[in-house]
Amino acid sequence: MPSGAPTAAPAGVKARGWGWRHAGRKAFAVSGLDLDIAPGERVLLLGASGAGKSTLLHALAGVLGAAEEGEERGELTVDGVRAPDARGRAGLVLQDPDGQIAMARVGDEVAFGCENLAVPREQIWPRVHRALADVGLDLPLDRPTAALSGGQKQRLALAGVLAMEPGLVLLDEPTANLDPEGVREVREAVRRSLDRTGATLVVVEHRVSVWSELVDRVVVLGEGGGLLADGLPERVLEDGSVRRRLAAAGVWVPGWHPLTGEERGDRAVRTLRPTDGDAHSGEAPPAVVRSTLGETLLRAADLAVGRSPKAPPVVGGIDLALREGHATSVTGPNGAGKSTLALTLAGLLPAVGGRLEALPPLARGAGTSPHRWRSSELVSRIGTVFQEPEHQFLTPRVLDELEFGPRRVAKLQPAETRRIVDGLLERLRLGRLAEANPFTLSGGEKRRLSVATMLATNPRILVLDEPTFGQDALTWAELVRLLAELLEQGTALLAVTHDEHFTEALSDSVYRVDGGRAAKVEASAGPGPSV
Repeated sequence: MPSGAPTAAPAGVKARGWGWRHAGRKAFAVSGLDLDIAPGERVLLLGASGAGKSTLLHALAGVLGAAEEGEERGELTVDGVRAPDARGRAGLVLQDPDGQIAMARVGDEVAFGCENLAVPREQIWPRVHRALADVGLDLPLDRPTAALSGGQKQRLALAGVLAMEPGLVLLDEPTANLDPEGVREVREAVRRSLDRTGATLVVVEHRVSVWSELVDRVVVLGEGGGLLADGLPERVLEDGSVRRRLAAAGVWVPGWHPLTGEERGDRAVRTLRPTDGDAHSGEAPPAVVRSTLGETLLRAADLAVGRSPKAPPVVGGIDLALREGHATSVTGPNGAGKSTLALTLAGLLPAVGGRLEALPPLARGAGTSPHRWRSSELVSRIGTVFQEPEHQFLTPRVLDELEFGPRRVAKLQPAETRRIVDGLLERLRLGRLAEANPFTLSGGEKRRLSVATMLATNPRILVLDEPTFGQDALTWAELVRLLAELLEQGTALLAVTHDEHFTEALSDSVYRVDGGRAAKVEASAGPGPSV
């Protein structure tokens, strides 16, 4: 076959009254869906967190499971065939790349799908090299997949799907944990692949602006079922009445500010951190005002961090202090060592050089080295939200997950525990999921639950790794406001994030990790979120 010729015909999709209810849930994740996607169309699928976007993608990929795992209504087909019987026509990139990486080495992982599709051997490795180049993952083929950062794993999962050259490409927030350059690389990788193969695309992404120029159609799922909007990107995203409806549903509408609930236009907008003694600007409502003073809780001096004391440091020369009532953002490219730094500051990894000291207001008699604290001492002083939410879930029920820390670690009375838990369920829109299994939640819901479990124990320092991953505009704003309230109460925050809007809204200081060093950079004063 000539180079550049399509290897598989683009796939068509049809839904008629389709819906799915996960086992153990009362409500349908998706219901009453009527949708046609023509072969070769490029569709951006939007909707509020929990509207069923991921469920639909899983259904199209044929991986929702058997009848005992849920209840299906209506009809969903790919090329006229029931989606579960059309496996191989669709390639799916999951929200959580750890959930689909199966092989120990990078090259084998990208080749895995091709081998399962019985692609001739002489075609597999050229596809592997092309897919890795497309996603900007310049790594040896024998690099262990377990050694990759979260963002690198996300690119690897995308490379595995692109190498398969399916007729239907399904992407579930493929750029959520990538740095800005990685976002551009992945988007252009998808563009190149689609231009070459002609495949149909359905991509879920909260940040509309990333994909709006690549797609030719926008479909918005209604949280209660059916479609909220469907049409050309310019019609859906530029019509004033439609924009207001989308914003009210939590869609990240370009130019719409989630903290004010208004069109941004040329007006100044609110940040939730103090600037020259004033925590708000323009005509936005007053923001949370907190003192510019605050006791230092944790101090790093010439700190060096790494995954193992025996290995060379990943990042060195780190000088920073975490103070009560102040937020610090850690930014930088994927794989630079941001998560390793965060885990070290959180007491979960030992420092490999320099000094990390917990000062008396934080230590409270537990000693100056957080890594040496007992788990009961650590959880009430430093709470950590991992990059992969599943890594911190301990129970089979959302309610039990939230009660675990207050009841078993903090030893609170049942009434106080329930007061705390009920407040978090309401604030983070998890109330309807109280009886659900945490592992069945959407990516955005898992992230909110992982944050809530740490808030439940009221630590003095909260360390968050990509805290806004998977959030729609409404849940993003609610999470930011909740963290702002914690700052007002004296909690210190450290967030590893690629979300510049989060940094603009909350952070007093920013450290960029790159090239083995961590340098303090000036925090931006706005203008705040505009997507």
